[in-house]
Amino acid sequence: MPPGGRKKDSKAMPRTEIFSSKRLAATVALALSFLALALPAAAQKAETGGVRGRVKVGAGDPEGIAVTFRRDDQEVKSARTNAKGEFEVAGLAPGRYSLTFRKAGLQVGRMNVEVRPGKFVSLKDKLFLPVDEGAIAFIRGSVFTQAGGSFAGAQVELELIRGDGSLKKMDSRVTNSLGQFGFRLTPEPARYRVTAKADGMEAATAEVSVDSAAIFRVALTLAPRK
Repeated sequence: MPPGGRKKDSKAMPRTEIFSSKRLAATVALALSFLALALPAAAQKAETGGVRGRVKVGAGDPEGIAVTFRRDDQEVKSARTNAKGEFEVAGLAPGRYSLTFRKAGLQVGRMNVEVRPGKFVSLKDKLFLPVDEGAIAFIRGSVFTQAGGSFAGAQVELELIRGDGSLKKMDSRVTNSLGQFGFRLTPEPARYRVTAKADGMEAATAEVSVDSAAIFRVALTLAPRK
């Protein structure tokens, strides 16, 4: 028996081993707590869905159409179409939504979609917004010969002048027997370039600034190419 009359316990765990066990238990508990927090978030993310689509328009540019998602009369998400008329909204809880599409000069579009867990609803090219005839701008004009006569059959191109000066082709027409042409546009403020072309003729251009629902007129004269 050791001095002091106390019997040594041969089964006692070394102090370093006790500390290691406590540290391991704490590490496991911490990891489990992080896992418990992460699993609901991952499950919630997996349960959401989304909607993507492309909107075509009767006139003007499909960019900037406001797309609003409502559920139970409450707005839950919104987006705007890109230069191609495309949009995409993710993170939608499963259920039925009403979508509204708005842009000045176009009729308001509405439709309903059903979102399913972990799925994207693809509307593709099913969306079309016609022109609102009560809020439309017109560019109308005539093409003349150098002698002042009507130039029938001329090719007339309409381009949008972007803020950086680059051009985006919008539409084209062929003049009628009276040398006349016309384009329908949304009334949003914008600058356009109108160009008339014909075989053997120098191209003629003019710029038109649109700022409201009105008729904007332009006259172009084609001269023989030198």
